[in-house]
Amino acid sequence: MRIVLITALVLATPLPLSAREAPLRTEETRWAFETSDVPVDPDFRFGRLANGMRYVIRHNATPAGTAVVRMEVAAGSLDEQEAEQGFAHFVEHMAFNGSKRVPEGQMIPLLERDGLAFGADTNASTNFERTIYKLDLPRNDAKLLDTALMLMRETASELTISQGAIDRERGVILSEMRDRNTFGLRNSIDSTHFFYPQALYGSRFPIGTVATLNGANAANLRAFYEREYVPAHVTLVIVGDFDTAAVEAGITRHFADWTGGPAEVQPDPGPVASKDRDRTGIWIDPALSERLVIQRNGDWLDEPDSIAQRRENLLRSIGYSIVNRRLQRLSRSATPPFRGAGFGTGDVFETARSTRLIIDSVDGKWADGVTATAQEYRRALAHGFSAAEVAEQVAQLRTSMVNAAGSANTRSNAALAGIALSVVEDRVVPSTPASALERFETFAPAITPKAVLAALKREALALDRPLIRFEGRKAPEGGEQAIRASWLSAMRGPVPREADQSVKEFGYTDFGTPGTIVSDRRDPLLGIRELRFSNGVMLNLKPTELEKDRIRVSLSIDGGDMLDTRENPLATEMVGWLDKGGLGKHSRDELDTIMAGHTLGFGLGNGAASFDAETATTPRDLELQLQLLTALMTDPGYRAEGEVQYRQQVNNSFAQLRATPASAMGADLGRILSDNDPRFSLQQVDDYRHLTYGKLRDTISERLAHGAVELALVGDFDEDKAIAVVARTLAALPAREAAFRPYADQPPRTFTADRKPRVLRHTGPADQALLRLTWPTRDDSDPLDALKLQMLERVVRIELTDSLREVLGKAYSPSAGSSLSHYWKGYGTFTISASIDVADVPASREAIGKVARELRLAPVSDDVLQRARAPLLEAYQNALKGNGGWLSLVDRAQTQADRIERFTKARDRLLTITPADVQAMAQRYLDPAMGLEVLALPEGVEAPAK
Repeated sequence: MRIVLITALVLATPLPLSAREAPLRTEETRWAFETSDVPVDPDFRFGRLANGMRYVIRHNATPAGTAVVRMEVAAGSLDEQEAEQGFAHFVEHMAFNGSKRVPEGQMIPLLERDGLAFGADTNASTNFERTIYKLDLPRNDAKLLDTALMLMRETASELTISQGAIDRERGVILSEMRDRNTFGLRNSIDSTHFFYPQALYGSRFPIGTVATLNGANAANLRAFYEREYVPAHVTLVIVGDFDTAAVEAGITRHFADWTGGPAEVQPDPGPVASKDRDRTGIWIDPALSERLVIQRNGDWLDEPDSIAQRRENLLRSIGYSIVNRRLQRLSRSATPPFRGAGFGTGDVFETARSTRLIIDSVDGKWADGVTATAQEYRRALAHGFSAAEVAEQVAQLRTSMVNAAGSANTRSNAALAGIALSVVEDRVVPSTPASALERFETFAPAITPKAVLAALKREALALDRPLIRFEGRKAPEGGEQAIRASWLSAMRGPVPREADQSVKEFGYTDFGTPGTIVSDRRDPLLGIRELRFSNGVMLNLKPTELEKDRIRVSLSIDGGDMLDTRENPLATEMVGWLDKGGLGKHSRDELDTIMAGHTLGFGLGNGAASFDAETATTPRDLELQLQLLTALMTDPGYRAEGEVQYRQQVNNSFAQLRATPASAMGADLGRILSDNDPRFSLQQVDDYRHLTYGKLRDTISERLAHGAVELALVGDFDEDKAIAVVARTLAALPAREAAFRPYADQPPRTFTADRKPRVLRHTGPADQALLRLTWPTRDDSDPLDALKLQMLERVVRIELTDSLREVLGKAYSPSAGSSLSHYWKGYGTFTISASIDVADVPASREAIGKVARELRLAPVSDDVLQRARAPLLEAYQNALKGNGGWLSLVDRAQTQADRIERFTKARDRLLTITPADVQAMAQRYLDPAMGLEVLALPEGVEAPAK
């Protein structure tokens, strides 16, 4: 068993250094706990049918009355022969295209009628090693479970795989291939080939090739299906509010009679040469930010899950985390040597392991990054770590484990299903969070700097004579030789010890005399407690038992985008970076050390008419969380290092602005729809580069000091204690405005009257186009109209999927959306978009137009209406079974009280909507003459005639 040790920064790296990505071996059909001393969580029920198929069941009632079903097939792109590339993914698509009991095209409608939304509740994915089918059941009735089991069995063994369905689906898969052909994917493929030139998996990316996909037919696709979809390759996971014995009986009833061939061993994804060294590569793409990867490959370490191995992994993880904490500190300085850097080791499936340093630098500054990163790497290996550094990481780990143990009984179905799948995918024993915490506390005294360094050295490969790969927009001066010379130079000479980092006390614990309550009521519909303090701060409370030991926090302060003007459209642009500047008494880096061992969130976002924070904490950290947010309001740090980080991301964002059709559309659509209103238009890059914290302070300080404040708490807390904490923090501040401003002086937001088609240009592949049609609608003031437009959106999605995707095979994921403004009176939009081949623009345009015309000409069928409405009804039925749903109502319960009434009446209102109502909405808003077409095309490609 292996644990991933690559830092979050490294997630952007293309190599699959993920935990235990293992080729199938004969003994893998055993459960990991059968040979481990880690005690298994007894609430999981594990089983195996006589045919070899395995299953995992667990009763869980979070959310109550729901369940999730997952079927994993140990068949991925590594199982494909040369001529079968893409077949594993193709079979995944065929699962939705007909089986013995479900005719082609009927699986999704069948599930929609039962309340499962396509994509959100019904999905599948394929990777190198496995294919996973997913159903999220909105109800726990026996009939729906039986339907889910029937569909999984049909997928496992009864697919028809007809030639007609293959021919229709081929276009959808080719569309998916086209959409995924981005600068990021091309960089990933080249990186894989550079670091692992002989590895099989480098030529087995799951999407396949055009040639092999065009060569797929009923015979060869069925041959792959029957060879790989066998009982011993399948594990079924069901977690939810069911009787486990009844679920087990259902699995037996549906799957026990399934027979299949023997389970073939999955090919080794390698080879990876451990002696591969001294190679340097350069990859240039105008959209790529500058990055260097320094790496060595070595043998895979076979480390089955055990208590001893978990202790070893924990020590390693602390070591890597300390190095990465040091690198993070450098990136946060006022003159950082790099934008970010990371150090770690991870598995390449079960064929090798790789140790790497990753350096993300400002364009042209890669050498500075090499020098600084190499020094920290060498310093760690030469001198180890301080007791304070280890203590900080131990505090973080302890908090994580305490939180996990505290919330163990309210983990979600999806989270528990993920744990169950890890038993198969990673061969990790699922133990209880309480036992994990107990083992941690027993081991904690042995977590010393010496032990941490020794464990890191036992795994990490020495980065001598490494493989080095550069990626970026411009080749480095001096080329490969300069890169290699820079690394060699950085690895020479002495390195001093790390300077001790002193830990300060948090400087914001007293905000004045605690506030007093001037009003206290409960909402009669949902029981939300609404209080107002003497200084004007509003507090909304909803204790629940849905997430034990967890409190969700929402803070809204009057302001937001409404402070942007035509004269100063970027006035609040940097609000999202306010936290990077820390507080007046503490830098952001100091805060991370001070707050180690606490569960906190920090920062503000920019809403349409408010500055917002949404985070999660625990009952024991609630006061510290509110102290932190109060300090951010009253004493932002505005330090230079935050400005530096902001400008770095601006440069990268603009470099990628037109690299894909979607990014080009995002860059220009606001300008087009608003007739160049600067408040809704992208500005010039220099306008962003010249923003400063000083300008931001001038814009927002008055609102932070005086604007209305509404705070919401949802979750596991004592009301009286929470009120006292708020009284000592936010409510202790000077008096604030009593209400959020209407901003009536802001010029209205309008939709352009110029409806002539527009063409935008992107720099991506020559076959990629994005077609988007936008209609003006209305604001959200009428709740019934809002629901009718939401229903129209769902109906349009169904009709688009049936036409563009299934009939024409032109678009992988056509979409529709209705967006009604709450703040801009009279403003809203309805959009239809499709990512398509340039050659298919005319046909796709006509198909979309046909959908819109037919919706205007006649009411939809009762069946289509049911397919659109059922998932919405289930969503409203289940909305308050999680704290996230509660928070969406509690957050503005006083200032937007109408949302509560809307919610309570939504299901009944949905049931009143008829096909004629949907038609009326289409007639009112989807007038072809009123829609605006925007088409993103590659540079140099002539626009198709209308």
